[in-house]
Amino acid sequence: MNDAVLTREKILEAAEDVLRRFGPTKTTVVDVARALDVSHGSVYRHFPSKAALRDAVVERLLERVTRPLEAIVAEDAPADDRLYRWCRALMAAKYRKVHDDPELFATYMTLAQEAREVTTAHLQHLVDQVAAIIADGISRGEIVDGDPQQMARTLLHATTRFHHPAFAATWIEPTVTADFDALWAMIRPGLMQDDKVARKQLRKS
Repeated sequence: MNDAVLTREKILEAAEDVLRRFGPTKTTVVDVARALDVSHGSVYRHFPSKAALRDAVVERLLERVTRPLEAIVAEDAPADDRLYRWCRALMAAKYRKVHDDPELFATYMTLAQEAREVTTAHLQHLVDQVAAIIADGISRGEIVDGDPQQMARTLLHATTRFHHPAFAATWIEPTVTADFDALWAMIRPGLMQDDKVARKQLRKS
């Protein structure tokens, strides 16, 4: 490859492929450069260090998870429906990452331990997406008033089993969807304004 057409995206594509084949412990910047048929100096012009390249690989993988969720956040639809579908979409994205490309997922699990800033930013991005839906629901009078950021963090903590990679082995269980739906049936009443009003009216009657 001519250095003139070498881009950050091409380097990351090659890095993913090399990591998939050799794993994170054996992959070097030289290996990535060799796969691109360029000098390792050309790669370093885009990424100043091996750590920076690894962080960028993790960030790229996580962006594939969060980017499709933005469409749900932006919809003009009831907040509870969007929250439910957002959670299910996150589950599906994580499932695909684990089971469609297990070699790359294994690499991601190793690299993510090193890329603390990247994974922290990813978690905050997820929180921000959920908080945006909750804030919109509060403004519509659909969701009980509260701190959207705190409510979003609580929702993500409550649903950890269904999206945190540490629980990936359980995602193939045949009851996983039913388990999530059962959990959601418990979470939703704590969020929704109509359920609060209904309970107040019931107590008064």
